Amino acid sequence: MDGRLLLRGANGSGKSVTMQSFIPLLLDGNKSPARLDPFGTNARQIGNYLLEDNDGREERTGYLYMEFKRADSDTFITIGMGLKANRRNNKVDSWYFYINDGRRIGKDFYLYKEADSKICLSKIELRNRIGDGGLVLEGQREYMELVNKQLFGFETIDEYKELINLLIQLRTPKLSKDFKPTLINEILSNSLQSLSEDDLRPMSEAVENMDILEANLENLKDSKKAGDKIMSVYDQYNKVVLYEKANAYVKSGEQVGLMKEAGKRNKEELIELTGQLSESQSLKARLEEEFRKE
Repeated sequence: MDGRLLLRGANGSGKSVTMQSFIPLLLDGNKSPARLDPFGTNARQIGNYLLEDNDGREERTGYLYMEFKRADSDTFITIGMGLKANRRNNKVDSWYFYINDGRRIGKDFYLYKEADSKICLSKIELRNRIGDGGLVLEGQREYMELVNKQLFGFETIDEYKELINLLIQLRTPKLSKDFKPTLINEILSNSLQSLSEDDLRPMSEAVENMDILEANLENLKDSKKAGDKIMSVYDQYNKVVLYEKANAYVKSGEQVGLMKEAGKRNKEELIELTGQLSESQSLKARLEEEFRKE
């Protein structure tokens, strides 16, 4: 789509509703009434777009499609759906198609039986015309999975559904009226995918581990406080013991000094007495010698 589109019609004919419903419809193929109405009601069904009241037609076939072009090449991809409404049984048949061989609707590929006839192809005729250049699908889910795979590449179909739901949540008939930031925040919050138990398990385990670590940390803090108290008492005890031993060592040193002084004095007295004894013995020997001579 390049943006050049003109929709003409009277007020209330459905121009805005068509544009608001057109893109989500082709992205997943869900044609339920609530999806077609921006207000979320079931008032208008898709068959009403094909068979209007009093138009004299009993059945009608139509097509919706979107063309995509890769920005860096001339590769074109077209997705779309066919619709056939029948007034008698109020039934709408649908099928889906995908063209990936470069053919472009309105250029070298037409959804009409003849270019000027304006008579739409039937489902079988469309399948034959597409041939090997694409696919014609019967199921809506199969079509949705194909669009996701070829255009968006979400890993799961649930993630792709979340994108579609977000687009539906954000669409509104009057964007400029009462569309406050708080409402946008509420819409975006509601569009978030709910988390499964498998998604939450790593987070819950992490929180549980954090609780365990916090409890262990508190126990370690308590143990450290108790250890600090014991260490404080033990340090005081060691200081007292060290003081007493140091004091005893100092006193012992003083006593050793005194004993050395006493020993020195005793040695000096011994030397002096030894000298006196030697003199006395010499004197005795002389006196004895003199006594014998007489």
